[in-house]
Amino acid sequence: MSISQLAFIFLTVIALATGQILFKMVASNLEFSLLGLVNGLFNVKFILAIIVYFTATIMWLFVLKTIPLRVAYPFVALSFFIVPILAHFLLGESINWNTFAGSGLILIGIWVSVYQ
Repeated sequence: MSISQLAFIFLTVIALATGQILFKMVASNLEFSLLGLVNGLFNVKFILAIIVYFTATIMWLFVLKTIPLRVAYPFVALSFFIVPILAHFLLGESINWNTFAGSGLILIGIWVSVYQ
């Protein structure tokens, strides 16, 4: 796997994580009624999240065209590290040691599953 392929995988995972943060922002203010859901569909952050996810999906298709799925897919687990970090800095959510411990295990898992 080349550096550019690896960078493209990382960009895809970061885009997906960013979309999750945007969805959380929308959900935090969403009212679960018919009118609230309709208003939510026209929320700028919701529309941006959909665009980010669409872009990430196109990027992921490019990744899958050039990299075997068994190699590319484990990197998606990086979102379990990236999302809590972004949530901490952008949403003020707390983060603790077990997030970092779990992230370390995920990194080991990616290394074991991808590199032979």
